[in-house]
Amino acid sequence: MSYKLLFFDTETTGNQSDDRLCQIAFMCDEAIGNELFKPPLPISIDAMTVHHITNKMTADKPTFTESPVHKYLCEQASDPNTIFVAHNAPFDLAMLKKEGIEPKSYICTLKVIRALDDANKIPSYKLQYLRYMLEIEIDATAHDAMGDVLVLEKVYRHIEKMVCEKRSVDTDEAIRIMMEISEQPSLLKHISFGKHKGKSVADVAKEDKGYLLWLYNEKKKNPADEADWLYTLEYYLK
Repeated sequence: MSYKLLFFDTETTGNQSDDRLCQIAFMCDEAIGNELFKPPLPISIDAMTVHHITNKMTADKPTFTESPVHKYLCEQASDPNTIFVAHNAPFDLAMLKKEGIEPKSYICTLKVIRALDDANKIPSYKLQYLRYMLEIEIDATAHDAMGDVLVLEKVYRHIEKMVCEKRSVDTDEAIRIMMEISEQPSLLKHISFGKHKGKSVADVAKEDKGYLLWLYNEKKKNPADEADWLYTLEYYLK
């Protein structure tokens, strides 16, 4: 089967449930796009400190739904041969869904690299960490949509090769495997917050199971974006 990969990244007004995109960049074969858009709500200062996009910069821009980029991405999303690729794809896909774009197929490079790390040797799965761990030499600005897309494409190529070698499969089968992994909840391995920050979930399950039970109940209060954590906590609490 001939797949077409569309690498993309969004920058947004924030990371809450009502936030929207203010920049999107993508690469798909010869098609490349990187544009700012005027979002329907102000960009938060916290978001500005990450991507450095201000409300003044987007004030005179068109809305995303009025743009040719929106039309192009809608067309690609309806194409069964086009696979949208992003790092931490559920976040970016949720932003697209708010704009009426729902890809038929996608790959989350974060979930795939996490699944491949059986020995738990990779300290961080963040895109920029993987960039330097894999010794990717590229002129790309972090937390800029196009900069992240350029890094994403290189990281994806490394991950695709890893899947091919580890599973002894060709590229098409590797893509199928990566899509399958991307659609499933991930088993998280480390806690990056709170009193057990830096510890493995497995160790905390042995020494402080009550904390995991408390965390599980907290995550269940707002489960919309917590599928990975709920899956992980259910696994270790059994």
